[in-house]
Amino acid sequence: MSHYDTIVIGAGNAGLMAATRLQREGSKTLLLERHNVPGGCATSFVRGDFEFEVALHQLSGVGTESEPFIMRRVFEELGVLDKIELVMEEELYRIIIPGKLDVTLPADWLELQNHLITLFPNEKEQINKFFKLSEAVVKEYYFVLPRVRLANDEEKIRTKCPNFSAYGLRSTTEVLNEFFSTEDLIDVITPYWSYVGIPTTDLVFAEFIGMLYFYCVYKPWHIKGGSQMLSSALLSSFEEAGGEVRFHCAAEKILTQNGAVCGVILETGETITCDAVVSNASPLITYHELLDLETPPNSVIKDFKSRRMGVSAVCLYLGLDCSPEELGFTTASTFVMTTSNSSVTEDRMYTLDAPDWGMVTCYNFIDEELAPKGKAVVTLVALQYGEAWKDIPPEKYISTKYEFGSKLIDLIEKAYPNIRQHIEKAEVATPMTMMRYLNTPGGAIYGFKQMLQDGHLMRESLDAIEGLYSSSSWTSMGGFQPTYLNGYFTARKIIKQLRRNSKSGVSA
Repeated sequence: MSHYDTIVIGAGNAGLMAATRLQREGSKTLLLERHNVPGGCATSFVRGDFEFEVALHQLSGVGTESEPFIMRRVFEELGVLDKIELVMEEELYRIIIPGKLDVTLPADWLELQNHLITLFPNEKEQINKFFKLSEAVVKEYYFVLPRVRLANDEEKIRTKCPNFSAYGLRSTTEVLNEFFSTEDLIDVITPYWSYVGIPTTDLVFAEFIGMLYFYCVYKPWHIKGGSQMLSSALLSSFEEAGGEVRFHCAAEKILTQNGAVCGVILETGETITCDAVVSNASPLITYHELLDLETPPNSVIKDFKSRRMGVSAVCLYLGLDCSPEELGFTTASTFVMTTSNSSVTEDRMYTLDAPDWGMVTCYNFIDEELAPKGKAVVTLVALQYGEAWKDIPPEKYISTKYEFGSKLIDLIEKAYPNIRQHIEKAEVATPMTMMRYLNTPGGAIYGFKQMLQDGHLMRESLDAIEGLYSSSSWTSMGGFQPTYLNGYFTARKIIKQLRRNSKSGVSA
């Protein structure tokens, strides 16, 4: 019977990152993946002349060579930085509300502040105050609060983090309305709410402004060739360090003994023993389907009952027979809305009604090789909950998904007319696609709903079973950087525990 220090179930972002760090730091690791390629959402596919990036729009947390941030350091540490080519985007995004505004924002904190003052000179004083406060909130929330919280002293938190205490946990809408009276200004700076799938009425200000600030300071990045290149680079680094990966190989059961992990049964029937398991699957699947207990531990059940399912999406992948410039594209990322931010709610996301918000990514501006010269690769995205699709009869599914895709094109054509007549290839992915391909409940792309009470400030990690670790978008904020880091820090916890066990002579 084979034995490994750690078995990682699933080669998604967090699973790949955890496996690579574990193996490189001396933990004999087996990586299991039920598909034939690594990556999960971090992958690409080819249709005709076009290669489509599945999910990555802008990678955060990288920083420049002269001012590296955490992801660049992690990639270098894990031996993947020299295996990928990073391409920096100069703009945050373009936002278009047809007939109302069309604004492109620079990916620079000071330039953004000055640009907004130029666009909205009557708000100059408030913009300056807002940017000063925002920078203070970000620094307190991300760099001071994690240390101060260890003292478990609320008064110390208020003293050391006064701006966060006053504004950080309030809703983004509430804070913006306190500072600004111009609706267009609020519309221009709010589109990044979509990167966590929660409208600004519910998204806490510290999380929202952190995204805007870090994308400005450390820039938005693209990986040349798509995120599949990073997934392949991580896998290569893992194997170079002696790690073993098995594709087309799913885990059937996680075995426990005396309240601790002791092994995994593969779908082939083979049993492999181990000291720790990292599950890149949803904790719902991990604890209800994979774990060999009849019912999950009470603490886990209690945690699940207080959660809400996160949002999914409809993605329309288009290969166009013309250049992006011919259609009026000027940036890699565009947000198109037919309503103001104040009117954005989740209600429409639970239906198949025509979307009033959509995101457009044109990768040609950052990676020309994804389409032949004179052609373009464009992805359209509308957030939507899986509930809207669960009752569609199988015989109507194909027609329904293309009907919804057509509605999404109708929205985007308000900003980029005539895009429909240039479509050469089209693929539609729905929440059902996400559910099948990613094995994720409800097709959720960010895991549980990213509410304040579900974040790291309010939740303890799921550690009811010794040696079992959940690592995915379901156990951190969603998105690429958070899930990569979730896997990275999960690996650190395991390495520390394995070393403690080794020193004490205890076998997990």
